[in-house]
This record gives sequence, structure tokens and C-alpha cells, in this order.
Amino acid sequence: MPAAAVQIHPFRGRPAHPEPGDAASCRADFYGGGAMSGGSREFFDTLERHGHERLLKKTNGTIRFDLEHDDEVDHWFVDIRGGAVRVSQQNTAADIVVHSDTAFFDRMARGEAKPLPAWLRNDITFEGEFRFIILLERLFAPPPGARHPRTAARDRRRQG
Repeated sequence: MPAAAVQIHPFRGRPAHPEPGDAASCRADFYGGGAMSGGSREFFDTLERHGHERLLKKTNGTIRFDLEHDDEVDHWFVDIRGGAVRVSQQNTAADIVVHSDTAFFDRMARGEAKPLPAWLRNDITFEGEFRFIILLERLFAPPPGARHPRTAARDRRRQG
């Protein structure tokens, strides 16, 4: 399936409607091979384009990401209201402020690291409401090679 024909799920980093066996290759097309150069901008642009996420329909709050690089800080403000997601580059107060360097944030955007374990290892820090650290898991891609449980079960039945 050509990469242009695949609609990538912005919160999970995999195709919104993958065909069996195609999820890993579609995910690699989107997140690998230079598609994530300027990864944080691409991540937030994807969130903004998607606009509404049903997994977040009971969520209301704001998250500000302060991403450090080359003695500068980029601010990304994510406002979630009933599943509607808006992104801007405001440096304004938020329910939670996540501090990270850009390189580590790009790893989270690609699914190579998850927010909660990263916080426990002190790879990221935050100020504000802890519940949003748990919520962040829904914003980022799954680990590389991850498959939907139904696909994995179907594959096991076919092999056995």
C-alpha cells in the first residue's frame, strides 16, 4: 500500500485502518526514513490536523511541552476539550508542563520511549497534574513492531 494512501492515526502512530500485516510497514513509512526530521513539529502538526480523537472525548485540559535544544526552548501548547485537540506554540500556563530535550521527545513521538517510564527514569520532568502523564500515553506512537491484539491472535490461530 503506498504511504500516501494510508491515513496515520496521530495518537497511536499507526494506520487508522490498516490492512492485516500492513501496520508495521505503514508505520515505518510515516515515522522512519526521514519522515520525522523535525519530528516534534511533524508530531504536533499531525495532532492539529487530526483535530478530534474519540479516545480523549472525556478529557479536558491543557498540556505545554517545553522542548530544549541548542540553548533554546520551543513551547508547544496542546488544548484538549471533549476530544477536540488544538495545538499552538504559546508559552502560557497549562494543567501540566512537560520538560524534555528535543531528541528524547522525538524518540517518544516515534514510539521508542513512553512518557510514564521516561518520567520515572527522569528523562522527562513535569509540573502540574499527574493524571496528564498517564494521558500522554495516548498521544504517542506505540513501540516499533507493536501489533493490534486481534491481529496477533489471528496470526497465532493461523500458525497453530
